[in-house]
Amino acid sequence: MHILVIGGAGYIGSHVVKALLLNGDKVTVFDDLSTGQQINLFPQAHFIKGSILDTDALGRAMCQNVDAVVLLAGKKAVGESMENPAKYAVNNLTGCINVLNTMLECDVKKIVFSSSAAVYGAPTYLPIDENHPLNPTSFYGFTKLEMERLLHWYDTLKGIKSVALRYFNAVGYDAEGDVKGLENNPQNLLPIIMEVAIEKRPMLCIFGNDYDTPDGTCIRDYIHVTDLADAHVKALKFLKETGQSDIFNLGTQNGISVLEMVQATEEVIGRKIKSVYESRRPGDPSKLTACAEKAQNILHWQPLHSSVENIIRTTWAVYQKK
Repeated sequence: MHILVIGGAGYIGSHVVKALLLNGDKVTVFDDLSTGQQINLFPQAHFIKGSILDTDALGRAMCQNVDAVVLLAGKKAVGESMENPAKYAVNNLTGCINVLNTMLECDVKKIVFSSSAAVYGAPTYLPIDENHPLNPTSFYGFTKLEMERLLHWYDTLKGIKSVALRYFNAVGYDAEGDVKGLENNPQNLLPIIMEVAIEKRPMLCIFGNDYDTPDGTCIRDYIHVTDLADAHVKALKFLKETGQSDIFNLGTQNGISVLEMVQATEEVIGRKIKSVYESRRPGDPSKLTACAEKAQNILHWQPLHSSVENIIRTTWAVYQKK
């Protein structure tokens, strides 16, 4: 298959490109390099620099015998989405509409969409499965949910088949070290821990130590990015073989607290992580874990690389070289 990976120079996108290339697919990367990086591009994949807000550029990329699209180009910082909703509305919602309309123009009928567990909001039960109520508590989560709804309507009205993959917490790097680009100004726990370890930032701020968890810090479900990438390959296979749309959670079904991640990192890398406790952030649930049985049963997917030790080891291998 010829796959157009929109956002394929980003952290997750570059791992997806690698997985597709290893699967024998032809890959074209479409990225504006606003957050993606040139260093993450693979020479085996054709690269087109362009924005999802530029419909002409999208058309030139997509009308090249593309069989399917992987859409990973959404803005993703929860805090920023609350401060600058216009940026997220334009990029995520308008961008998604542009991609879908271009797919219609170019007669491309399959898409895998990078969604998020943020569509669920605060959990009403755990682990969260795909039937959990959808009640996002951030504008970012709202845009992801609206993008899923757009996919549903373009399927119903125009026959574009989609798989939405609801990620929990993406972490880690590929074990071979082929993806080298680090995220600029990371918002997630493990990259921040790593920046403390290499003394790029003075300390880790832990937001709250009085949650209803064993050690008082928040618990999250961390999934290795190589496992996420594998799910995209399997989702494309699912679309090709079944011609059906669906939605899948991607997580390990196990939770790790902030303190557990800090302590495990100290053990793996042999360095002390300086940290300080600060007040809770508004809207942070005590615990978020996924039920990923649907992906396991239907896509035949397993999170094989998502042990805590492997997540930390593969991340440290990239950060310690910086």
